[in-house]
Amino acid sequence: MKLFSLFSQEFAIDLGTANTLIIQDGTVVVNEPSIVAIDWKTGETIAVGTRAMLMHEKTHENIRTIRPLKDGVIADFQAAESMIRGMIGMLDTKRRFFTHLKMVICIPSGITEVEKRAVFDSADHVDAKEVYLIYEPMAAALGIGLDVEEPVGNMIIDIGGGTTEIAVIALSGIVCDQSLRIAGDEFTRAIIESIKKTHNVLIGERTAEQIKIHVGSALPHLENPPADYSVNGRDMVSGIPKQVTISYQEIAECLNEPISQIEEAIVKALETTPPELSSDIFRTGIYLTGGGALLRGLDKRIADRTKLEVHVTEDPLQAVVKGTGIALKNTDKFTFLIPRKSI
Repeated sequence: MKLFSLFSQEFAIDLGTANTLIIQDGTVVVNEPSIVAIDWKTGETIAVGTRAMLMHEKTHENIRTIRPLKDGVIADFQAAESMIRGMIGMLDTKRRFFTHLKMVICIPSGITEVEKRAVFDSADHVDAKEVYLIYEPMAAALGIGLDVEEPVGNMIIDIGGGTTEIAVIALSGIVCDQSLRIAGDEFTRAIIESIKKTHNVLIGERTAEQIKIHVGSALPHLENPPADYSVNGRDMVSGIPKQVTISYQEIAECLNEPISQIEEAIVKALETTPPELSSDIFRTGIYLTGGGALLRGLDKRIADRTKLEVHVTEDPLQAVVKGTGIALKNTDKFTFLIPRKSI
């Protein structure tokens, strides 16, 4: 048995649009941007994760940076395979030699059967012998400590990079859900367009991401507002590099439209929730996870719209991968896991 365990490894993977996290033995061992850099001529993978992100939007014609996932699902099969291989390769050398690889991978709840098959195929190509899928809202619920097997309704909103997952969970299942392909990436695009229109300055994705972190807001009035943030870009008229200063009020205005769409999806999910579960949600409130949960004022805005208490979890960025790790240890117990044979 000891010899078998030496050559058997188990990973829980949060294969996210923005970041990929891997848990092994209950510990997050990989937390890297979901991006690869590829030599255009040879097809060779040059860098994965952080190293590839440093090259993003700065490459010459021989190097391409690719984000293999779009809207929470695999958009580039080969790049996704290279990324998963590269990230598993980041683990301790002693742990890389195994004959039996078991994985649990989380996926959006609105994923199609074809998209599920693409995830399974990517796992097969990195020699995984045993693969299960878990829906992101279910993983998030497990990750924040909820007992998903109880006959009690809980509403989870997971705002990631590519998708916003809204689900009401009870008795080991998703009773009703909304999967919206509006999330962190859409916020980033809205910021880029706003800076372009307001200041006549072009900025890249990485700069827009920094704006979101430093002065991102869902409300135009905050009790503890962040200081204005200066960014550099290219003047659209002169073509010369230029610096502009951005306020959180400006960002709140440009993010209003995508956030309003998320609010509408939340209300729609609440409208389709059975009455007894609605009663539970009134008592327990709404749980907010994912990177989007860190947007200033978002919890207050959702609370004002729904008249429900909104809880931002202690570690929203890692809630999904932690829940996926719990599922990995209970593959024989949890009935909501999706095995390869079901596709």
